[in-house]
Amino acid sequence: MASRKEAPAAGSSSLGGSKGKAKAVPGDSAVKQVQIDGLVVLKIIKHYQEEGQGNEVVQGVLLGLVVDDRLEITNCFPFPQHTEDDADFDEVQYQMEMMRSLRHVNIDHLHVGWYQSTYYGSFVTRALLDSQFSYQHAIEESVVLIYDPIKTAQGYLSLKAYRLTPKLMEVCKEKDFSPEALKKATIAFENMFEEVPIIIKNSYLINVLLWELEKKSAVADRHELLSLASNNHLGKSLQLLMDRVDEMSQDIVKYNTYLRNTSKQQQQKHQYQQRRQQENLQRQSRGEAPLPEEDMNKLFKPPQPPPRMESLLIAGQINTYAQNIKEFTAQNLGKLFMAQALQEHNN
Repeated sequence: MASRKEAPAAGSSSLGGSKGKAKAVPGDSAVKQVQIDGLVVLKIIKHYQEEGQGNEVVQGVLLGLVVDDRLEITNCFPFPQHTEDDADFDEVQYQMEMMRSLRHVNIDHLHVGWYQSTYYGSFVTRALLDSQFSYQHAIEESVVLIYDPIKTAQGYLSLKAYRLTPKLMEVCKEKDFSPEALKKATIAFENMFEEVPIIIKNSYLINVLLWELEKKSAVADRHELLSLASNNHLGKSLQLLMDRVDEMSQDIVKYNTYLRNTSKQQQQKHQYQQRRQQENLQRQSRGEAPLPEEDMNKLFKPPQPPPRMESLLIAGQINTYAQNIKEFTAQNLGKLFMAQALQEHNN
């Protein structure tokens, strides 16, 4: 991921020529809507089908332009898969050559973000946070598209666009993730990422083609969407949720240990100060000079507070799992009620 973080800086100057680009209000999002061409969606899906296996993540670059407060994504290309043997492969140079080649054939080549697949919604990670901060810091309108192939296989396309909130951008710029800094910035897992609405746009010819294909499609294939089998998907989601809850509990134990150590050190410091005061009073009564003042921070080195960003990311991932389980179970409940009604009607 390290080399991919540097890529936006190379293409950021290209974005400045986007037509109709509006200046964002401070504290407000620069992008209100993401418009994606249907070809881009098909390329992302094809990329995962060809190179994604199980929980392996595939990534790529998004190209397009900014019109007012709308980000139009018109093209994309994948990051090639390479092994440790390909040590000489330069991803930044690869991206620049791809964008240069697209510019030569008069295709939109402006860098506007990146995409990534996810495994059962497991995308709220520190790697994604760092990468999106790098993109968004270089190109203000950048977004990350999250494609969930597991959800898509259940019967509907799962594609979401996210950006870092302005508050989180400021915290990442300062690189201070201490509890005090996050509390001062009022950062919680609910306001770390903001979801941007997505519109998928096709040309009129593609819409006509889709309409003809829909008429030719077999009705029997659609019955798979009514399948009541959900144990595997729901069980895996619950297992991932429990794993994250365990990580959160371990992180809470670490933070409570830090609080206990801090409180214990404060008591020791207070007792030491009282002893010093008593000694100085005794020396003063004997007519002796008081003891010199000492640096308390050198005598009692304060314990290092654990970084809280990992806890926020874990809480955000737990929230994502919970929302996915809620959506999935709501759909299955609807199927169960419909199946019950059909069975009663047949009887």
